[in-house]
Amino acid sequence: MRFIWRLTEVPTANPPQVLISVSKRTFKRAVDRNRLKRLVREAYRLNKHVLLEAPGGHSVALLGLIYTGKEEKPFAVVEKKLTSGLERLLNETRPAPAAAEVS
Repeated sequence: MRFIWRLTEVPTANPPQVLISVSKRTFKRAVDRNRLKRLVREAYRLNKHVLLEAPGGHSVALLGLIYTGKEEKPFAVVEKKLTSGLERLLNETRPAPAAAEVS
């Protein structure tokens, strides 16, 4: 799974707008693409609290979730990848602590 995001200037507690995409080249049948999008959407719905309950809010305004697998995975695997990705996203978008001034 690949994460793409756009940040806001001010941290917020509102959920970001989310785009979910599954490649037509990899999954030819629309039935398969739609099932994978439903799995990713449900995994995000169950785990978006990670973003919403972040201390100090989060600064993610737009979030793209792209399913990059070559085969359909069970829900448990999709959910595990999504939660680890959300945690990494929070760690990367969290502002760096200010350096202590030496006087």
